[in-house]
Amino acid sequence: MARNLLVAHGGGPTAVINCSLYGVIVEARASGDVDRILAARHGIAGVLKGDVMDLTDEPQQIVDGLRTTPASAVGSCRHKVTDEDYDRIFDAFERFDIKYFLYNGGNDSMDTANKVHQRACDSSADVRVAGIPKTIDNDLAYTDHCPGFGSAARYFAGTVRDLGRDIESLPTPVSICEVMGRNAGWLAAATVAAREDDGDAPHLIYLPETPVVKSDFLSAVDNTLKQWGRCVVAASEGARDETGNSLSTAEGGANVDGFGHPLPGGVASVMADWVAQELGVRARYEKPGIPGRASILCRSETDVHDAIEVGRAAVRHVTAGESGHMMGIERVGENPYAMNVVPAPLSKVANVERRVPAEFMAGASGMAPAFMDYLRLLLGGPFPQYIRLTGSPA
Repeated sequence: MARNLLVAHGGGPTAVINCSLYGVIVEARASGDVDRILAARHGIAGVLKGDVMDLTDEPQQIVDGLRTTPASAVGSCRHKVTDEDYDRIFDAFERFDIKYFLYNGGNDSMDTANKVHQRACDSSADVRVAGIPKTIDNDLAYTDHCPGFGSAARYFAGTVRDLGRDIESLPTPVSICEVMGRNAGWLAAATVAAREDDGDAPHLIYLPETPVVKSDFLSAVDNTLKQWGRCVVAASEGARDETGNSLSTAEGGANVDGFGHPLPGGVASVMADWVAQELGVRARYEKPGIPGRASILCRSETDVHDAIEVGRAAVRHVTAGESGHMMGIERVGENPYAMNVVPAPLSKVANVERRVPAEFMAGASGMAPAFMDYLRLLLGGPFPQYIRLTGSPA
């Protein structure tokens, strides 16, 4: 059997998913254990269609450019694999002489990778499988953090920081920024990094992990307005009320992704309506949405480094004869930052959501110091310095 490697991407792309692809290609070329480097167009859906590209002889200049290109250069998908699909997947493996299969993605993608690994074991197929972690939601288990999160966290924190200054300049009493994150509030929590001085945005932060009680929310907004004359709220798109129901206007509707998950969105507009109707105060809402995961202008260099390393580690893992693991990240140094790649069984990672732990939270007013210690290095460096004029009355 040839020693061909197939890599595929699943789920929402990130600012650094191509960095992991870069890591896969350079490690595979250097390993001496890989004959051809193949990539499926649009993830596992491409595998099923036999839509595969050969990257073995891709010019080095193009490969190097992956490090500074956002989204997925080979395409991605949200496709829920059926039992029948696995027969077709292994037919494709046989057709392309695949010995190594790497799947880059989040919770559902790790489930797919795990099932491919199990099918290989059950059928005695000579195929080694590894998962490469990727998700801006930062909700994969058995890893300190996920490639893609740091850059998205930097984007949303920077966006809320700039929004706060704009609200000071031309006051809109209340502004609510909706932050991505269906069930885990890591990204909304990361907006706390925008704060430098008392009164800086975000004044209030709401995560899916803790319920939003309407009366408490309105009281917090009212108190913030009395104290600062303005209120900027960072709200996760997955925010829920005390009964567990989503605040989102889309939750429970017909709009779902390829895995059947309801498409979130609309939380900020609901909360802005509450403010306008109950407090009689003008409220705007912002929803940066996909730019939060697509923008490379705010990418974190820590994120770039880690994305490359997990891609390289996945190649080393399968060519060493191992299979059935995701390349988890262990943080081993803070000053300077250092990490190790620690393989975690796909069976334990698949479909397990890691949510923001209680020790990182400190109510709607912010996040605990322990969370800032966790977050700081993942943002990839300080933000540009902003000033406030100190001029006295003329």
